[in-house]
Amino acid sequence: MAMNVGASTGAMSEINMTPMIDILLVLLIIFMVITPMTPHGLEALVPQPPPPGAQQNVNDTRTVVIIINRDKTMLLNAEPMDENRLGARLEEVFKTRNERVVFVKGDPDLEYQVVTRAIDIAKGAGIDKVGLMTPKVESGN
Repeated sequence: MAMNVGASTGAMSEINMTPMIDILLVLLIIFMVITPMTPHGLEALVPQPPPPGAQQNVNDTRTVVIIINRDKTMLLNAEPMDENRLGARLEEVFKTRNERVVFVKGDPDLEYQVVTRAIDIAKGAGIDKVGLMTPKVESGN
């Protein structure tokens, strides 16, 4: 707290800004340290529907989709797949490709851990990006 002592008739008090600036700097340092440590969610891609009027190629071999049915059976595009063989098969498919993107389509009644297990297998096979397909995205809405 500072006081002005001079020819004026009374004591004049002024706010000391030093403690407020110290608190501000401490808070700034705390937020700078905490910000890089914030947890990030699962990064997911959503396939975009084709533009209106464009022809859709049903047999697009570039798109790889892991389909998980209600009974937890898996299909890699149209090929029946076992969970134990999925990683090796994905490595084989993406051996010669530069773009490593796979989409996962799970039945809405499945437990989330079944879908995340497929995503984990895909990441373990060296897939860069994993997208999630939902019924709404698949219908193009």
